[in-house]
Amino acid sequence: MQLIQYMRISALFMLLIGLMACGDAPAQSTSSVLDAAKFEQTINTAGAQLVDVRTPGEYSSGHIEKAINADIYTDAFRQRMAQLDKNKPVLVYCASGVRSSNAARQLKQAGFTQVYDLRGGFNAWRSAGKKVVR
Repeated sequence: MQLIQYMRISALFMLLIGLMACGDAPAQSTSSVLDAAKFEQTINTAGAQLVDVRTPGEYSSGHIEKAINADIYTDAFRQRMAQLDKNKPVLVYCASGVRSSNAARQLKQAGFTQVYDLRGGFNAWRSAGKKVVR
Protein backbone atom coordinates (compact mmCIF):
# COMPACT_ATOMS: atom_id res chain seq x y z
CA MET A 1 0.00 0.00 0.00
CA GLN A 2 2.78 2.46 0.88
CA LEU A 3 4.65 1.51 -2.26
CA ILE A 4 1.62 2.42 -4.39
CA GLN A 5 1.29 5.81 -2.68
CA TYR A 6 5.02 6.42 -3.15
CA MET A 7 4.73 5.57 -6.85
CA ARG A 8 1.72 7.89 -7.27
CA ILE A 9 3.53 10.78 -5.59
CA SER A 10 6.64 10.10 -7.67
CA ALA A 11 4.60 10.02 -10.87
CA LEU A 12 2.87 13.31 -9.98
CA PHE A 13 6.22 14.91 -9.17
CA MET A 14 7.70 13.78 -12.50
CA LEU A 15 4.61 15.03 -14.34
CA LEU A 16 4.93 18.40 -12.64
CA ILE A 17 8.62 18.65 -13.60
CA GLY A 18 7.75 17.70 -17.18
CA LEU A 19 5.03 20.33 -17.41
CA MET A 20 7.36 23.02 -16.09
CA ALA A 21 10.03 22.05 -18.61
CA CYS A 22 7.55 22.18 -21.49
CA GLY A 23 5.97 25.47 -20.48
CA ASP A 24 6.30 28.66 -22.44
CA ALA A 25 9.79 30.09 -22.42
CA PRO A 26 10.08 33.51 -20.84
CA ALA A 27 9.88 36.44 -23.21
CA GLN A 28 13.15 37.54 -24.77
CA SER A 29 12.83 41.06 -23.46
CA THR A 30 11.27 41.93 -20.16
CA SER A 31 10.43 45.22 -18.57
CA SER A 32 12.81 46.74 -16.06
CA VAL A 33 11.62 47.39 -12.53
CA LEU A 34 13.26 50.52 -11.13
CA ASP A 35 13.41 52.05 -7.66
CA ALA A 36 12.09 55.60 -7.20
CA ALA A 37 15.48 57.30 -7.72
CA LYS A 38 16.27 55.48 -10.97
CA PHE A 39 12.66 55.86 -12.15
CA GLU A 40 12.93 59.63 -11.62
CA GLN A 41 16.17 59.74 -13.64
CA THR A 42 14.55 57.75 -16.44
CA ILE A 43 11.55 60.10 -16.54
CA ASN A 44 13.97 62.85 -17.53
CA THR A 45 15.22 60.82 -20.52
CA ALA A 46 14.46 62.50 -23.84
CA GLY A 47 11.13 61.32 -25.20
CA ALA A 48 10.12 59.43 -22.04
CA GLN A 49 6.39 58.64 -21.87
CA LEU A 50 5.04 58.44 -18.30
CA VAL A 51 1.78 56.54 -17.74
CA ASP A 52 -0.15 56.32 -14.47
CA VAL A 53 -2.32 53.20 -14.77
CA ARG A 54 -4.41 53.89 -11.64
CA THR A 55 -8.04 54.98 -11.64
CA PRO A 56 -8.91 58.61 -12.42
CA GLY A 57 -9.82 59.11 -8.74
CA GLU A 58 -6.41 57.87 -7.60
CA TYR A 59 -4.72 60.02 -10.25
CA SER A 60 -6.57 63.19 -9.18
CA SER A 61 -5.57 62.65 -5.55
CA GLY A 62 -1.91 63.01 -6.58
CA HIS A 63 0.39 61.81 -9.33
CA ILE A 64 3.90 62.16 -10.72
CA GLU A 65 4.43 65.32 -12.74
CA LYS A 66 4.05 64.84 -16.53
CA ALA A 67 2.13 61.56 -16.07
CA ILE A 68 -0.84 60.81 -18.27
CA ASN A 69 -3.65 58.75 -16.78
CA ALA A 70 -4.74 55.52 -18.48
CA ASP A 71 -6.61 53.18 -16.13
CA ILE A 72 -5.33 49.65 -16.84
CA TYR A 73 -8.82 48.19 -16.35
CA THR A 74 -10.56 50.36 -18.96
CA ASP A 75 -10.40 50.97 -22.69
CA ALA A 76 -8.47 54.16 -21.90
CA PHE A 77 -5.33 52.07 -21.41
CA ARG A 78 -5.62 50.32 -24.78
CA GLN A 79 -6.41 53.61 -26.50
CA ARG A 80 -3.44 55.33 -24.88
CA MET A 81 -1.18 52.39 -25.75
CA ALA A 82 -2.06 52.89 -29.40
CA GLN A 83 -0.98 56.54 -29.18
CA LEU A 84 2.42 55.89 -27.57
CA ASP A 85 5.66 55.64 -29.54
CA LYS A 86 6.93 52.06 -29.35
CA ASN A 87 10.53 53.18 -29.84
CA LYS A 88 10.63 55.66 -26.94
CA PRO A 89 10.84 54.79 -23.24
CA VAL A 90 7.52 54.09 -21.51
CA LEU A 91 7.41 54.33 -17.72
CA VAL A 92 4.40 52.92 -15.88
CA TYR A 93 3.26 53.01 -12.28
CA CYS A 94 0.23 52.28 -10.14
CA ALA A 95 -0.31 52.43 -6.38
CA SER A 96 1.82 49.46 -5.32
CA GLY A 97 3.21 47.81 -8.46
CA VAL A 98 0.67 45.10 -9.26
CA ARG A 99 -1.31 46.86 -11.99
CA SER A 100 1.80 48.47 -13.48
CA SER A 101 3.45 45.06 -13.73
CA ASN A 102 0.45 43.91 -15.76
CA ALA A 103 0.64 47.07 -17.89
CA ALA A 104 4.38 46.59 -18.49
CA ARG A 105 3.75 43.03 -19.66
CA GLN A 106 1.03 44.18 -22.06
CA LEU A 107 3.27 46.92 -23.45
CA LYS A 108 6.13 44.48 -24.05
CA GLN A 109 3.76 42.04 -25.76
CA ALA A 110 2.56 44.90 -27.98
CA GLY A 111 6.12 45.54 -29.16
CA PHE A 112 7.29 48.40 -26.96
CA THR A 113 11.07 48.19 -26.69
CA GLN A 114 11.81 50.16 -23.51
CA VAL A 115 9.35 49.61 -20.66
CA TYR A 116 10.06 50.61 -17.06
CA ASP A 117 7.95 49.85 -14.00
CA LEU A 118 8.18 51.71 -10.67
CA ARG A 119 9.05 49.23 -7.89
CA GLY A 120 6.51 49.66 -5.09
CA GLY A 121 4.44 52.03 -7.20
CA PHE A 122 3.24 55.47 -6.20
CA ASN A 123 3.41 54.47 -2.53
CA ALA A 124 7.17 53.98 -2.86
CA TRP A 125 7.48 57.25 -4.79
CA ARG A 126 5.79 59.15 -1.95
CA SER A 127 7.80 57.31 0.71
CA ALA A 128 10.99 58.36 -1.08
CA GLY A 129 9.90 62.00 -0.74
CA LYS A 130 9.58 62.52 -4.50
CA LYS A 131 7.49 65.37 -5.95
CA VAL A 132 3.74 64.80 -6.23
CA VAL A 133 1.32 67.04 -8.12
CA ARG A 134 -2.46 67.28 -8.00
